[in-house]
Amino acid sequence: MNAYTYAYRGGLLENRHKVSLAIVEPSGRVLAYCGNPYLQAPLRSSAKPFQALALYLSGAIQRFGINPAEVALTCASHDGTEQHVAVAANYLRKIGLDESYLACGTHPPFDSEARKALQQAPTPLHNNCSGKHTGMLAAALALGVSPRGYEQPEHPVQQLNLQTLRDLSGQPHIPYGVDGCSVPTFALPLAPAARMFALLAQPEAAPAKYQAGLEAVFRAMRQHPDLVAGPRSIDTALMQKLPGLVAKRGADGYYGLALRDTRWGPLGIALKVESGSNEAREPMVIKLLEELGLLSPEVELEWRRPPVRNVRRLEVGHLEARLELCWI
Repeated sequence: MNAYTYAYRGGLLENRHKVSLAIVEPSGRVLAYCGNPYLQAPLRSSAKPFQALALYLSGAIQRFGINPAEVALTCASHDGTEQHVAVAANYLRKIGLDESYLACGTHPPFDSEARKALQQAPTPLHNNCSGKHTGMLAAALALGVSPRGYEQPEHPVQQLNLQTLRDLSGQPHIPYGVDGCSVPTFALPLAPAARMFALLAQPEAAPAKYQAGLEAVFRAMRQHPDLVAGPRSIDTALMQKLPGLVAKRGADGYYGLALRDTRWGPLGIALKVESGSNEAREPMVIKLLEELGLLSPEVELEWRRPPVRNVRRLEVGHLEARLELCWI
């Protein structure tokens, strides 16, 4: 069965974005899918909740007294608002390091209002991955290894992350590339990636050493959805409106969902827009949640049928998602 997000310009079909997705139980059994449920793709930032487990495995949580807000920021692709930057700065001070240790690079805030309000050049703290990188630095210190070079694949923190993904996905061999923020980004078939999100929804089904960390990450993201993304972002809106759900976007059309309360029990979802379009991803996520009966069509969300605008901000078209799930 197929899933597509269609882009219309006026009444004309302009683009068709194919989507593959897998809906998986904590056991790893595929419950439903669209497209190719074993499409291999880098998780990009959708891996962050699992990379955050290094805080628990290394002992950094206890050593530095890292709180749920900082855990949420570790999992975040944040929008660079004043709140995000303040939490990131305090988090970095807490572990005794400064911005010179951050290897994520610099870009302007994702949030349009934050970008307009910025009176100075952006710093690494404005990078959407600054929380993840601070968490990796904290894990390095807790492991007793140098924080310098933490972004390199051979560094103990990245090796710990790789082993975590092996254990949670059940995949012994995981290739990787370099992410936009310079750390390794691991590639998995969609179904094993979805299984990791299912274990985030039901930590007691995971190997024992990961259970406490998975539960803490789930709770932190639910407690601080504003830190996970931002006030105008789909991740934050979904977690604010829907109970028992954790949502995590990734670059180039990737999306992960951990669903705790469904009629099928806990589920995980991994979704990839094959063209890499983030604009095409959001309406598909909304459509999928509606199809699963988890989101009412009456709930107002701007991503359900988002407009296409030209450079004068005139509405000249729209995006629309359609899918037909194949149930196994």
